[in-house]
Amino acid sequence: MSKVDEIHDEIRQVALRAREASHDLALATRETKDRALRAMAAALEARATEVLSANGEDVTRAGAQGVPDNVVDRLRLDRDRLGAMAQGLRDVAGLPDPVGEVVRGGTLANGLELRQVRVPFGVVGMIYEARPNVTADAAGICLKAGNAVLLRGSSSARSSNAAIVAVLRDALAQAGLPADSVQLVPGESHDSVKALMRARGLVDVLIPRGGAGLIRSVVEESTVPVIETGTGNCHVYVDRAADLDRALAIVLNSKTHRTSVCNAAESLLVHREVAGEFLPRVVEALQAAGVTIHGDEAFAGHDGVVAATDEDHAAEYLSLDISARVVDSLDEAVEHIRRFSTGHSDAIVTDDLEASRRFVARVDSAAVLVNASTRFTDGGEFGFGAEIGISTQKLHARGPMGLPEMTSTKYVVTGSGHVR
Repeated sequence: MSKVDEIHDEIRQVALRAREASHDLALATRETKDRALRAMAAALEARATEVLSANGEDVTRAGAQGVPDNVVDRLRLDRDRLGAMAQGLRDVAGLPDPVGEVVRGGTLANGLELRQVRVPFGVVGMIYEARPNVTADAAGICLKAGNAVLLRGSSSARSSNAAIVAVLRDALAQAGLPADSVQLVPGESHDSVKALMRARGLVDVLIPRGGAGLIRSVVEESTVPVIETGTGNCHVYVDRAADLDRALAIVLNSKTHRTSVCNAAESLLVHREVAGEFLPRVVEALQAAGVTIHGDEAFAGHDGVVAATDEDHAAEYLSLDISARVVDSLDEAVEHIRRFSTGHSDAIVTDDLEASRRFVARVDSAAVLVNASTRFTDGGEFGFGAEIGISTQKLHARGPMGLPEMTSTKYVVTGSGHVR
């Protein structure tokens, strides 16, 4: 047997164990699942030293390899971030159980009772980069929705992910649920990723979470159905009717609150009628925060601004950089967004109700924000608990994916001897 065949067989065995675990999870009560989630949270806190030590190995390795600072930031854990991971699990435990929820139903004219109910997918595969917090988030959301999960993180976070999964599996077993409900996909080569992507019939759905290259690879190469999460070239458009103090605060928060996340703003558009007053203020404030502005001619008239190219306008920087342009109208802003946006989150700042309505109707993104920072596009901020990702596709799930998005449905038809 070749090395590739061995890897495929190993992935098959892991997926089969996940399938068996999913059968037990489908029958688990909310009480049992919530008890397991709280046990997982407590175990992460109790074994924090173990997890942080493993994470330190990953961070040190990344530094030695010259990994960019924004990627290292996504990789790094500390006690606060670990505490947030534990709290995310507790938050999920406090949410309603989607399994068994009746989506619609009633009694047909012939007397048949028809119900469409939420059911688990079964086995969910996660392929993701850096971000070891995703390991706990995905495990918690999948568990609450009755799914087993197969986790394939990047090699840069292998020590962190192994430690986190070991903690979660022990907690699951102690809570009376199958440890195989949460498993790491073995192997560090692309062959193991490819084997997971080709495990159709054993894995019910794949969710990629990471950069554009990773997502494109999974979408194009997988035979397993994929829920596509997207990159975030998010825009803030400052309309001619904007409160400029409010606009400045929103631009700064959207760009600088945390740069290495997909809901950080990467592009700024300003209506020409307010550009004369707003540009000096926003340039000064962004530069004071360490942001490099890649701007058009109007912005380039200010010291320190770099001339922007189409590549700049299309970029998901994930750093202290932002592209910027002055537009003549709301329609021109919308056209720019349609050309360059990745369909994640785009915001308008305006006091004109009609302008906000037109923007919301014409911008085709997973989240459209009015007078609010793009940083609010987040499962936790939306009240969903820890999210498993933000979908930019239009099938099944769009935007932050919480518990309902991690289920499918089935129809339950009840008769009294009905025949057709």
